[in-house]
Amino acid sequence: MSCILHIETSTDVCSVAVSEDSQVIFHQEDHSGPNHAERLGTMVDEALSFTDNHAIPFDAVAVSCGPGSYTGLRIGVSMAKGICYGRNLKLIAVPTLELMCVPILLRELVEEDALLCPMIDARRMEVYASIYDRALHEIRPVGADVVDAETYKPWLDAHPVYFFGNGAAKCMETINHPNAHLIENVEPLAKWMQPLAERRLMNGMTEDVAYFVPFYLKDFVAKMPKKLI
Repeated sequence: MSCILHIETSTDVCSVAVSEDSQVIFHQEDHSGPNHAERLGTMVDEALSFTDNHAIPFDAVAVSCGPGSYTGLRIGVSMAKGICYGRNLKLIAVPTLELMCVPILLRELVEEDALLCPMIDARRMEVYASIYDRALHEIRPVGADVVDAETYKPWLDAHPVYFFGNGAAKCMETINHPNAHLIENVEPLAKWMQPLAERRLMNGMTEDVAYFVPFYLKDFVAKMPKKLI
């Protein structure tokens, strides 16, 4: 199996975790942010010390790759790349919105035909969102959505849709559909990255450490309406 260091900095929460053989053996979270520049280095040092003290060799570093906070993603990815260079490790990129679905699938009772819509707040009625089924197949790719009653109607007319993340609550009154459900207090955290990161590592889905940049920086901004940047 594998040992992976997980880093998540896409929102105000900063978190670090270590997984070994499909079990999370270390994790820390800081909800007082955004202060990633101050806290991430200390949290990573403690994670590395934990594994070194237990003689556990790392196989890879996984990092949340967006969309999310420009500054947060930049800090997280820079840290991940530095560790990969220093320890000759593989780099795994985990999409933030897909990551947010993991605790829902582990903890929530949702219908078999339900769809999951993670949302990251932008401003006003704007969010970064995607839609997944329960197998985490991407039903609708990441979009920069200005939310109104029609934004998710094609999916809501056919399925129960669960909205969550720090952009979801403000949208529920506007969405206003009987198939729309809100799940509160869902955040992208490093401790939820393990199944996604292990699957990517097993399938050889690793990144070029020298050239990798977060999805938010490389692709997402170029496709966003100007008023969202």
